[in-house]
Amino acid sequence: MARTADKIESLIGEDSAMADALAVVYDRTDGGSEDVSWGDVNDTLTSGQWGRLIEKDVLESDGGEFRLADPEAVEAALEDEPTTTITTTDTDTDTDVDLDEEGSSWSTWDKLAAVGSAGLFLGYSQEPVRAVIGGALNVFVGPIDAVLPFYVVVLVLALLTGLYSTLLQSNLMNMEKMSAYQERMKAIQEKRKQAKERGDDEALERIREEQMDAMGDQLGMFKEQFRPMVWTMFFTIPVFLWIYWMVLDGHVTGSETQIVAPLVGPAEWTTRILGPMQLWIVWYFLCSMGFTQLIRKSLNIQTTPT
Repeated sequence: MARTADKIESLIGEDSAMADALAVVYDRTDGGSEDVSWGDVNDTLTSGQWGRLIEKDVLESDGGEFRLADPEAVEAALEDEPTTTITTTDTDTDTDVDLDEEGSSWSTWDKLAAVGSAGLFLGYSQEPVRAVIGGALNVFVGPIDAVLPFYVVVLVLALLTGLYSTLLQSNLMNMEKMSAYQERMKAIQEKRKQAKERGDDEALERIREEQMDAMGDQLGMFKEQFRPMVWTMFFTIPVFLWIYWMVLDGHVTGSETQIVAPLVGPAEWTTRILGPMQLWIVWYFLCSMGFTQLIRKSLNIQTTPT
């Protein structure tokens, strides 16, 4: 018992959340009298915590399942250590955000939006696709274009795209989860720095294992960041293609093919301003970025984790 108790104390000392993990395993083995498998506890334990229990011989193999090597030592450790419900894999920050990678999985609609966005990209290189999308969107934008100058229509579209892209990012991205991801990585880096300063090779090895376990967080962060981007592209590409269709396919009337642009002076929409970028592209992006910043500030919308 003494050897197992030392290992348990070491585990809890390295990671206070291991006390919660032990409590779950102890409870689901009915005090150590029954075997347990990964499928019995994966709703609350992370794969890293499960692996550490096996690595430290707190759990030992019993055929296809595992059992507590020393239930009495676990019970004694739990009596000395208060337990709480496991809700996060971040052991150094106070948060109740679940960092399970599956929590960042995309819905069917998200995946369809991604496929649709990829399909819409064809409009940039395929004139028939561009014509279909541009003509369809012109049913709605055409009446506006009929009463307003083309440069104002582009400005209005930039305002609308800036508004819904900001709202999509605010509503589809879990800022609390993003913050928890970042805090966990910061905590690991800080522990690694301290272990290096102490010259503690054993601690560095454990931290490397923890970093490997946290690699799933990187995928989770990518999913969280890319999800609103997919929906933004799905709604923005048709708008962009309509402008593309109007300018490049000659649907802008003769009197509106040229404007006096800031810092440029009189120029046509197809005039190259920044390298290969034509005036209409630069004008749209400048308007869109400007309105997006104004919308975020005026509505106090958070689009980055704190």
